[in-house]
Amino acid sequence: MDDQSIRVTEREALLMHASGRPGKFEIHPTKPLTTQRDLSLAYSPGVAAPCEQIAKDPNLAYDYTAKGNVVAVISNGTAVLGLGNLGALASKPVMEGKAVLFKRFADVDGIDLLVDTEDEDEFINCVKYLGKTFGGINLEDIKAPECFTIETKLREIMDIPVFHDDQHGTAIISAAGLINACDLTGRDMKDVKLVVNGAGAAAIACCELVKAMGVAHDNVIMCDSKGVIYKGRKEGMNQWKSAHASDTDARTLAEAMDGADAFFGLSVKGAVTQDMVEKMAPKPIIFAMANPDPEITPEDVKAVRADAITATGRSDYPNQINNVLGFPYIFRGALDVRASTINEDMKVACANALAELAREDVPDEVAAAYSGRRLRYGPDYIIPAPFDPRLIFSIPPAVAEAAMASGVARRPIIDMDDYANELQGRLDPTASSLQVICDKVRGNPRRIVFAEGEEEKTIRAAYAFLNAGYGTPILVGREDKIQATMKNLGLADAPGIEINNSLIGPRTKEYAEYLYRRMQRKGALLRDCNRWVNQNRNIYGATMVACGDADGMVTGLTRSFYSSYDDVARVLDPHKDHIPMGVSIVVSGGHQTVFLADTRIHETPNAEEMADIAVSAVAKARKLGHEPRVAFLSHSSFSGRSGGRSEEVRKAVEILEERNVDFEFDGEVTVNTALDRELLDDYPFTRLSGPANVLVMPGLHTADISSKLLQKLGGGTVIGPILLGLEKPVQIVPRDTTVSEMVNMAILAAHDAIVGR
Repeated sequence: MDDQSIRVTEREALLMHASGRPGKFEIHPTKPLTTQRDLSLAYSPGVAAPCEQIAKDPNLAYDYTAKGNVVAVISNGTAVLGLGNLGALASKPVMEGKAVLFKRFADVDGIDLLVDTEDEDEFINCVKYLGKTFGGINLEDIKAPECFTIETKLREIMDIPVFHDDQHGTAIISAAGLINACDLTGRDMKDVKLVVNGAGAAAIACCELVKAMGVAHDNVIMCDSKGVIYKGRKEGMNQWKSAHASDTDARTLAEAMDGADAFFGLSVKGAVTQDMVEKMAPKPIIFAMANPDPEITPEDVKAVRADAITATGRSDYPNQINNVLGFPYIFRGALDVRASTINEDMKVACANALAELAREDVPDEVAAAYSGRRLRYGPDYIIPAPFDPRLIFSIPPAVAEAAMASGVARRPIIDMDDYANELQGRLDPTASSLQVICDKVRGNPRRIVFAEGEEEKTIRAAYAFLNAGYGTPILVGREDKIQATMKNLGLADAPGIEINNSLIGPRTKEYAEYLYRRMQRKGALLRDCNRWVNQNRNIYGATMVACGDADGMVTGLTRSFYSSYDDVARVLDPHKDHIPMGVSIVVSGGHQTVFLADTRIHETPNAEEMADIAVSAVAKARKLGHEPRVAFLSHSSFSGRSGGRSEEVRKAVEILEERNVDFEFDGEVTVNTALDRELLDDYPFTRLSGPANVLVMPGLHTADISSKLLQKLGGGTVIGPILLGLEKPVQIVPRDTTVSEMVNMAILAAHDAIVGR
């Protein structure tokens, strides 16, 4: 993949960080705070009870507060990404991002803290007094060699895990890759001759970990900018480099690489040449991890050594050494056993678990994340994909078991199977599934019409769609106006965006003739069709899709849904196997996901239509990784009343019984019963084995009001409504949609074009 396809611009990044509520996260309460009684329990006087209990037994802080699930992400900004010493405040976007990754991948609450000092003792003194608040400390973006001293002293002082991810995260993931690379090349770790280029925090941590895992000390040669770190060298040395000094005659990186089995690059672009690679041992292992550009590209390696196994720090090559595979899950396991530290055993356990996971059969959702390519354990797949849903229940148990075995766990887990099941339920699968959809589209780019092409929000969405590598956006509108708006937005240089003026488009006449053939027996004259295609961008865009000049379409910013839908329906027919409808995906703050249908088309669906709506909603839920349980909602549960909407709901259930469908369903039920296991138990005859996750609404008013109310007041996330059931992919966004939401709808349209409706 061309790196340009996934590179974001500075302006785009700034817009993302500043839009809406500034920053990348906010804090929500986990208990209701709506009545005076709620406040009395949560604060005064009720809060006194847990305070008194914690004063008697400090361990109860883990039971009565969030301490056990909160990690502090702490930096002084002295080594921000590859940008250098930007200072504490400038590191905040990175620390917020780290906190978001903790939450996204392991349901750990990360809080960023910035310590505005470069003095080691001041930094240590500040952090050590924060330990009572947190379950763990993640140090980040602190320059070497100070980072070594800071982490060492804090680990000695504090009784909670302290982990400098820049060091240990890279070490763990690269060690996992080395385990599998050795397996594939028939090597024993203890015999591997390894060259490490770079002598900073990550490089030294990599050396220490692989040596702990069996690589012989004498078989590792470390280099820095001055050459080989050898015994007796004086220039540019410190105690951490000296610990890895080699007894060797090699003095340059090229000399060290001669005959080496493996190479770890944690240095700079271009540090390794093809000549160096040629002189390595058979089946060389080359992890060029400099970012954003590796020491040598995989293409250059393969040009001279087809037998090499390569890895980089980049997502556009196989085998990405990505820290997100490590730190969320290491802390998850450490927090869950209330570990006092993260020790070498836990890091080794994490590396081994990652290596083992890569050898397992790869599930469909992971294969989809690699653009549909069926992955198999081998040279191009030695490390799991970051969005592998198995990581959350594979890595933390290994870390937790290592903590227990090494004596640092203060709350051992008795039943590891139950623990793995609990972990699996922590994260919502919808987010992972949507990422898989994004990656699938990126691997199979599509042409998507953005019908309202003169709107600023549409132009920004089209640019983001192009820039992320999802395909070719087609803006419908006047080129001079679009170009002027793009220039004002700083997006003038976007050669991949097509602009199509409906008045003078190259196929405008053909589109009008196509529409006339469809509409001539429905009261339309040819001049009507010419006018519609010339003046109505929705009709023009939909005709592009119908005629195969585009794969899908997005619209809705400037007109109501029904006006836009009526335009599209003139051009596109319903799908032969599905009913036109809308489904809204609601992800609650507690990670529960439900699908609401129909939230778009049918005002008062009859029983047959409700049954069809259920079938289509189930199909979408399954595509997103959910096993559906359908509840047909009403104002009462199994009331038996005749007439009205309740009778239509009961008939819909009877229709599905006759169809012998392959999913759970029942109704009529109230929404609180459908979503509550205990309330469902009051009806032992129900077909539902657990809370429903597909809710078929009795009418459009109820569905639309419910989804919008949840979006505005519910504290969760609402995706959609997603339009289903047309013969070609079209999505109609709400008029108050954001750029990101519009891009998501374009991605969904593109995905439907790939996998079918």
